[in-house]
Amino acid sequence: MEIAAEAYRYVLENQQRFVEAVQDHLRLSFTALLIGLVICIPLGIVCAKKQKIAGTVMSAVNSLRVIPSLAILVIILPLLGTGFIPALVALTVLACPPILINTYLGFRGIDPAVIEAAQGMGMDERQILRKVEFPLAMPLVIAGSKTAAVEVIASATLAAFIGGGGLGTYIVNGLGMYNFPMLLVGAVPVAILAILSEVCFAGIERLVIRHQRD
Repeated sequence: MEIAAEAYRYVLENQQRFVEAVQDHLRLSFTALLIGLVICIPLGIVCAKKQKIAGTVMSAVNSLRVIPSLAILVIILPLLGTGFIPALVALTVLACPPILINTYLGFRGIDPAVIEAAQGMGMDERQILRKVEFPLAMPLVIAGSKTAAVEVIASATLAAFIGGGGLGTYIVNGLGMYNFPMLLVGAVPVAILAILSEVCFAGIERLVIRHQRD
């Protein structure tokens, strides 16, 4: 309890610095997630419809999942240096696999009979994609986005190792100086943000599923 009280006191005495760290962490995490969504949802749809490229793309993406987060940062460090951009690139790489894989599975899992029925109603490919396929695949896409969000928020703490800022700075400094209250100042908010992101995406997922059933 004493360590927690010291951590709380530190936050009160350094509110501006703490708020800036939270803002940097959120900006880094959400930007990486947004870029991952923009890249991987269209790519997942293309892979689901064109099996010739699906095997190569999915194998490459699956290989990224076995690389530790810190290893990705270390690999990018000599290429892009330190700061926000290298950390953003590394986190985007981490965000891509769950989004791409779930998008691919969501569209591949649609019953062909549903597509044939839509074609029989006179819908073209764009209408089928927008009105039939995308709504049916949406729960899996959201589930992949939820996984990506949690991974990115947690891994963004490692950005401090390459000067990316965020709450990871408190964790790194706390470990380096054996300052456990400072360690809590970084670790507890990251855990809360990760839990909140999971709860938000889970709520969106439930709403989408409920809407489909109605």
